Amino acid sequence: MVTKKESKTYSIIGAAMEVHKVLGCGFSERVYQEALEKEFIRQSIPYEREKPLKVNYKGEMLSAEFIPDFVCYDSVIVELKAVEQLEDLHRAQTINYAHVANMNVALLINFGTKLLEYERLYNPKAPQFR
Repeated sequence: MVTKKESKTYSIIGAAMEVHKVLGCGFSERVYQEALEKEFIRQSIPYEREKPLKVNYKGEMLSAEFIPDFVCYDSVIVELKAVEQLEDLHRAQTINYAHVANMNVALLINFGTKLLEYERLYNPKAPQFR
């Protein structure tokens, strides 16, 4: 049985697969970001592009901001890459976005390979994991 949260990530991944099917690999991240935004609109996936997120440090908001590529459904961070291989640094960055946004799940999507790569990453500091 697919949960509501999983169906949201499935729809986002499906939109990314459509973009990759049309464009393939070899473009910059910005090209994929713009194409994915158009696909979100076509598929009626609610999103905010490059939503700035503030960092709370010991009860104080820092002026530094994180800016993920997308926040979809007000509950899923979506970070895009166009690289040959995903690295732990990419995963850490994406999990940090989820942590700062107080969201349980994030998607790390890589358009830089022959086959689309994606990872569902979970925020270990989210309330459900405590």
